[in-house]
Amino acid sequence: MQPFDIQNKEALIKAINTVMPFGKYSGRKLLELPEPYLVWFNKQGFPEGKLGEQLALMYEIKRNGLEGMLKPLLHPLHK
Repeated sequence: MQPFDIQNKEALIKAINTVMPFGKYSGRKLLELPEPYLVWFNKQGFPEGKLGEQLALMYEIKRNGLEGMLKPLLHPLHK
């Protein structure tokens, strides 16, 4: 898996606003996923592709306590 380019602001904003497409937390934005769920993925293995890269990034963000700094960048969900 290629490392996520944290220098790319647009990619970071897109990652935190991506909606989880499956599983128990389907419909939640990736930044809003509970940390234990991301820890589970880290132990089991992240999915292949872009979503896996984004989930790995969310794991690192939460592990390093950066979630609060990024919350202002969340966009409201449109229903």
